Amino acid sequence: MKEIIHLGKWSEERVNDLLKEASMIHSPGERIDFLSVQFLNTNYQESTLTGDGHTSEVFVINLEGVDCYTFIEYMEAMRRSGSFDEFRKRLPFVRYRFGNIAYENRNHFFTDWKAFNAEFIVDVTQYIGAYITKDVSKRLNEKHDGTLFLPSVACRLREVTYIPSLYVDDEVMANLRTGDYAGIYSREDGLDVSHVGIVIRKEDGVFLRHASSLKKHRKVIDEDFRGYLKAKAGIIVLRPRD
Repeated sequence: MKEIIHLGKWSEERVNDLLKEASMIHSPGERIDFLSVQFLNTNYQESTLTGDGHTSEVFVINLEGVDCYTFIEYMEAMRRSGSFDEFRKRLPFVRYRFGNIAYENRNHFFTDWKAFNAEFIVDVTQYIGAYITKDVSKRLNEKHDGTLFLPSVACRLREVTYIPSLYVDDEVMANLRTGDYAGIYSREDGLDVSHVGIVIRKEDGVFLRHASSLKKHRKVIDEDFRGYLKAKAGIIVLRPRD
């Protein structure tokens, strides 16, 4: 399988040292915080993966530029690894169903992590939101007019549980943990989320660490989570298992 590796400011040796240090942190959430803070200010870059319905998939590692989704993929694979070589071997199992590198096997949707990464990830949305959560049945990848977002990918009928932003109060925020993966729920047919990031708790509040595509940012930033959610539909929360 062909692979493309762009490490940017990193080297395999530096990644080895980083992952070795991170492996000494017992809490998965704190480990994700330690790893992801190293990538603050990394450039936002879309379409870094190679492959589609007409082009063979290429395994890509690009630490030079990330979008919101590749950012959390790299962090999840890194938190499971103790070396660069291990990271390279584990990333396919985060990005693809059963580690099978092919475009149609890519985890294109945030809730695919719940479906295909259950050994490492648990959906805690219901636990955090309790009676204020909403359940929606969606045909992921199918637009309202019946056409597909990704023509070569099969639709996925899925029950999606989310917490409406209107009900994200102090109690909900208190139940969030550092290292939780937050998906911003999308009302659009065929999509489960419109954006993803990592929850980070600090002394001065709860933040979303994410690769922002906004022109004023275009990089990985920490943003006040409560403020960010004001104009959003809701959240889905996936938690890394020990």
